Amino acid sequence: MKKLLITLFVLGFTFQSFAQITELPEIELVAVNYKYLDAAGDEEAAIPVKQLQQQVAQYDIRNADFYADEYDFYTVNFFIPEGKILASYDKDGNLLRTAEKFKDVALPQAVRDAIAKRFPNWNIAEDVYRVNYHESGNVKKRYKVLLENGDKRMRIKTDEKGNFL
Repeated sequence: MKKLLITLFVLGFTFQSFAQITELPEIELVAVNYKYLDAAGDEEAAIPVKQLQQQVAQYDIRNADFYADEYDFYTVNFFIPEGKILASYDKDGNLLRTAEKFKDVALPQAVRDAIAKRFPNWNIAEDVYRVNYHESGNVKKRYKVLLENGDKRMRIKTDEKGNFL
């Protein structure tokens, strides 16, 4: 019985010594339209905004069913319950411009602080976040906020840094 157990023990280690150890190289996935993510993306952006922008950046128009080499531009709509993005791509899959609109997303800290400082007794009832991106690097980020104080209502506009427009 001892010999059987010792034999099984030795065979167990023998089979493991023949196992191959392979290390795979580290792979980093990069969006084709990384310039868009750098320009339009924001560290403090709400999660739904980040997720939809990531989908827009990773979308490959050349794999779409409606793709044909004869057209120069393609317009694609991306929707989620919190917002939508209208994106224009060229025939090579490069993102040319976007028009984005998100409703009731978390505001960045700079915007919240600016509103609280200028309108101390007002509450944020609704907000709309708009982004317009162009491949030239021109990006406009705007927040439209509805404030309430009892029966009073006021609409304000700010940029992403909390500057009132």
